Amino acid sequence: MEIVQIAAVVLFLSIAFITDIKFQIIPNWLTLSSITAAFIYHLSIGGGVGTAAAGAAAGFFPLLLLYLARGIGAGDVKLFAALGSWIGVWTVLQLMLYSILYAGAIGVCLIVINRAFGKRFAAGAVAMLGPASGGRKLQWLQWAESGKKFPFMLAVVPAAITVWSMMS
Repeated sequence: MEIVQIAAVVLFLSIAFITDIKFQIIPNWLTLSSITAAFIYHLSIGGGVGTAAAGAAAGFFPLLLLYLARGIGAGDVKLFAALGSWIGVWTVLQLMLYSILYAGAIGVCLIVINRAFGKRFAAGAVAMLGPASGGRKLQWLQWAESGKKFPFMLAVVPAAITVWSMMS
């Protein structure tokens, strides 16, 4: 991957991570602008729209099935379409595989913690971090209070690091 692709993907993942952790949403403006930028980039380097389109499809359609099964949110599906348009078919499929594996590991950890300490454990951890934020409730960790779901970006970021470390 070229430096422009790496920089674009890192920026995109960073913004998606922040919005997913803080608000549990990956905004459409972010995914659509990223896909558009990827198509423009691939056209400008002579790769054509086929490369970006194939990557976007490879990122979109498998996760659409997971979305329909209520396993992830729609923003995550569009996130992987945007990632695929930047990084291509095989890399986005690897990223998807590792993201699902990391999500499974996180899910197991949440189940173990919730069974061992109760669902209020996560809420207590959030409350303990409250003084660091000036006494106000941390929006960043509100998802932890439910004890049932977590932002998929918590799995995508380590998966991205894993995939890129294997590419080097």
